[in-house]
Amino acid sequence: MLPISVNPTKANYMNKVLFLLAAVAMLTAVACKKLDKILTFTIEDSQNIRVAGSNLPFGSVIPVAPVSVTTKSEDRFRNEDTRADLVKDVSLTKLTLTITDPNTANFDFLESITIYISTDQNDRVPLASLSSIPRGVRTLDLQPSGAKLDKYIKAASYTLTTEARVRAAVTQDITMRADSKFKVTADPL
Repeated sequence: MLPISVNPTKANYMNKVLFLLAAVAMLTAVACKKLDKILTFTIEDSQNIRVAGSNLPFGSVIPVAPVSVTTKSEDRFRNEDTRADLVKDVSLTKLTLTITDPNTANFDFLESITIYISTDQNDRVPLASLSSIPRGVRTLDLQPSGAKLDKYIKAASYTLTTEARVRAAVTQDITMRADSKFKVTADPL
């Protein structure tokens, strides 16, 4: 077996280079995480949706009155040290429906539901939906559509409209709360 000789100067140089690369990688990761926290925040909103009782046949679409929502976005942007014109991206991360009245009701009457968002008659897009409603539940987590929502959250107000297909008659008025969470990415002031 032949002895292997290593130049100590080259080994020290390589160790310093590897240490420097590891330090740069770690600083970059920390800086990106801090930058992400500065530029990303959540806007939460809750609205009540009322479904009027009716004896619609199976498979019918329930007429649900549109809900107008006044945004509080400007205040939230100001609290996060940004402005609407600096917002880069808004997406829905969660939309939960909870029956609040009557306290004995559940979502057994629903077959499917889609909630849309708009600022006027021409820009309606799906916000979230659920196509197979489980039985016996009072709370539903809808699937976000993935739509780009910047325009709607930056606006002074938007409208929520609902299309819900029934699998059973709605014999009494039902009130549900829609709790939504929007992820906002923006440049700081």
